[in-house]
Amino acid sequence: MVRNKKVVVVLPAYNAEKTLITTYREIPFDIVDEVILVDDASIDHTVESCEESSYPYARPVAKNLGYGGNQKSCYRGSS
Repeated sequence: MVRNKKVVVVLPAYNAEKTLITTYREIPFDIVDEVILVDDASIDHTVESCEESSYPYARPVAKNLGYGGNQKSCYRGSS
């Protein structure tokens, strides 16, 4: 928490299997309370690698929305 506010990091991801865990480990958890991954219908093992490693996972986006589309779904909070 920062100034009594919850800090949430939202990660839009597409085919991020190779970089996801490294990115997650770089998050400053001394100030971050929650991490949500929004997967943009990856064709690699992004979702599986997240689930297998018990890192946070929110939801997959049913179809690929493209970079800007996935970012917008993160801001809205729904896919």
